Amino acid sequence: MRGARRAAVLTATAALALSGCGSDNGGPYSAGAWPGRHSDARNSNTTVSDGLDEVTSSWSRATGGAVGSPATVATNGQITVTSATDAGCNIFSYQMDNGRKRWCTRLGPAVADISPVADDVANVYVGEAGGVYSFTENGQRRWRIPVSGTPRVVQFAGDGSLVVVTHFGQVNIVDPQTGMLRAPLFDLVPIPGVADGTNIPRQDPDHGLAGCFGGSPDCPVATTPAVDQDTGRIFTTVWRTGADRAALVALRYPGGDNPVVTEEWSNVDLPGGSTTSPALSADATTVYVHDGEGALWAIDAETGQPRWSHELGFTPATGPAVADDGLLVLSAGGPSGALTALRDTGDGVEAAWERDDVRQAGVPALTANGRGYTITQSDDGLTALVFDVADGQTLDEEALPEATGFSVGTAVGPDGQLVATTVQGEIYVLDGSED
Repeated sequence: MRGARRAAVLTATAALALSGCGSDNGGPYSAGAWPGRHSDARNSNTTVSDGLDEVTSSWSRATGGAVGSPATVATNGQITVTSATDAGCNIFSYQMDNGRKRWCTRLGPAVADISPVADDVANVYVGEAGGVYSFTENGQRRWRIPVSGTPRVVQFAGDGSLVVVTHFGQVNIVDPQTGMLRAPLFDLVPIPGVADGTNIPRQDPDHGLAGCFGGSPDCPVATTPAVDQDTGRIFTTVWRTGADRAALVALRYPGGDNPVVTEEWSNVDLPGGSTTSPALSADATTVYVHDGEGALWAIDAETGQPRWSHELGFTPATGPAVADDGLLVLSAGGPSGALTALRDTGDGVEAAWERDDVRQAGVPALTANGRGYTITQSDDGLTALVFDVADGQTLDEEALPEATGFSVGTAVGPDGQLVATTVQGEIYVLDGSED
């Protein structure tokens, strides 16, 4: 059955590729798999693909360097990942079925902490210091555009435009076919003007990147924006000049003729900054974001007003996985690393379940049929865990051979494959048993 589904996906992908263009509505997020850093435009860490009850190791490959950002999976099953290698390629694309390297190339060193994004015909978009590239599924260069700063990830707007926000806070709306701007540039952090003097040095495009991992004014935008493709709202965190904390900001890109990006509201109650990306609820009415001092916030997406905040006592590695029914499964963090789920009740939050018998060492991924994938840690190394999202109970476990440290991301393939990326640079793919 999985083979039949894959054949259908590949046939549809081939047909779209021959047409020379992708979808005009929804970009990579209309056909499943895990094409973005947090899967979709909402940063939900969920997929419309069904998950597996049991998984078995299929293959693993070393990239040759440390990996600082999750791998992504196109709808045809092509896995793309970046790595901090000393020489040779630092962006790689592998086939899902057998781990064969399909293509690789070398970009600037900043790419090692950037997740590539795939569209619905497996074109790849990836940032580097001072620019954004697009490649075909075969690794041929389509275009490169210059930007101010380093875009750590790109997203898709509802009209199919690329939303490119650099760590300096420059917002670019880009035509994915041509690389041309579809709207004027918008700067979340004002650039120096004549009134500021004439001898202000121009910063290198990778200036302050180290500050993105702890959250600081040196990296004004340290996270991945979330996009409501229906309303055109773009939610991002930003640490503005002179501020003592980061803010959550809502922008609006309406599309249409002669569009411009505008700022709708700014909520500044993020003490200690924010190192986790905002995530939208399924109905796009609530934005969830962690501050830098251990609280999870629920913000009204239309007004920017807080609905509730909940003290966790720690800051998870990334934002939560947000299920359609309001369940929030937290990423790794805290002294015990317990796998924890909370439920949004509208005006507050309550504990849904907690697994304090496991030490989570990764990022949870939720599937359409109520399965959850994550990576746990033991004295023997790392283990892939499949759990029931409803109650957190274990459905299956599978050790990752020779894996240590922690996982920087968990992704789901088009047929439910579990794809784990470790900080040491290993890619692990786990599949189900054949029918």
